[in-house]
Amino acid sequence: MLTRKSKTIRTTTLLAALLAPGLTMAQNCALCYTQAAGSGSRMIAALRGGILALVVPPMLICAGITWMAYKKRNQFNDDHNVDSEDEPGREL
Repeated sequence: MLTRKSKTIRTTTLLAALLAPGLTMAQNCALCYTQAAGSGSRMIAALRGGILALVVPPMLICAGITWMAYKKRNQFNDDHNVDSEDEPGREL
């Protein structure tokens, strides 16, 4: 049973967790923004390339994990069916 104090702490923690992303998104670096806005086309191309270099590997890792999970999803069911097919007298 939760006490009133623990409910208050949980509610406060939940609200802080929900509000934190909004507060952190408002903290843009003015120097970074002005440098990117005032830079030439070569700098913008390098920035875009850097963003791709940081985005592509995690996406490939996630795709690989998803593919492996998809391929292994019925591994235990397939093993069970193969065992029962090997023994014709045995029923499920």
